[in-house]
Amino acid sequence: MIKPPEFDSADPVAWCPGCGNFGIREAVKTALSELGLEPWQTCFVSGIGQAAKAPHYIRCNLFNGLHGRTLPVATGVKLANPELTVFAEGGDGDGYAEGGNHFLHALRRNVDITYLVHNNQIYGLTKGQTSPTSDYGTITKTTPFGSGEPAFNPLALAVALDAGLVARGFAGNQRQLAELVKVAVLYPGFSLLDILQPCVSFNHVNTNEWYRERVFELDEDYDPTDRVRALHSAYEWGDRIPTGVLYRSSRPSYDRLRSPGGQRPLVKAAETADLNRLLTRFS
Repeated sequence: MIKPPEFDSADPVAWCPGCGNFGIREAVKTALSELGLEPWQTCFVSGIGQAAKAPHYIRCNLFNGLHGRTLPVATGVKLANPELTVFAEGGDGDGYAEGGNHFLHALRRNVDITYLVHNNQIYGLTKGQTSPTSDYGTITKTTPFGSGEPAFNPLALAVALDAGLVARGFAGNQRQLAELVKVAVLYPGFSLLDILQPCVSFNHVNTNEWYRERVFELDEDYDPTDRVRALHSAYEWGDRIPTGVLYRSSRPSYDRLRSPGGQRPLVKAAETADLNRLLTRFS
């Protein structure tokens, strides 16, 4: 992997040693560099959590907002400036719990953004509560007798709703992860990249070793346009966990159909209204 100095940040990192977020950050930087992008051509939108800190440690445009509210802001950024490469980034709690409703409708809209979800199956920033993706029976401080809820499956939901691109990566395989980020960026629609990552402080079940014994890359003959097969792959979990592009839709993206400024930033769009006249009418 090449070193991408243009995206290096000098800010101190507040992650635990061994956190899977480090591998994700390096893979993202590598992907951006290999795509030939410059920091000013990218915009990251993040919420709250350890994963949401990731864009702080990359040179880029950044909007750091509320817990679970990354996708509405990222959608607005992309519609206002289609020339930007836009990412939403956060954790499984941030995106699938607080942000669950926004996630649902982002899948439906299919706006051309890339959603990076750091999925460690736990709340890391708030010290280890179960998250939507925690397995049934997970024991934490808030579930001392084990979680009584089945794990949420974001990939299966995304396939069922005919999301643009649905993929899974692993923080411990940076080369594959960088390639998946590139594929997600180049896809003309909404790309979900769910990234498995160990939380060394609060999840002592789904460890780096646990993942390495189970994750495997999908075969070259795998057809991501086969929706039924993709749904089966999304449900494959346990002894074997597939990584790669699970599903790719052919439907057009929302912003290409509905963007108010066409494919130009709004700031470059032709003036279409006399604002003074409108303000006078409503004053």
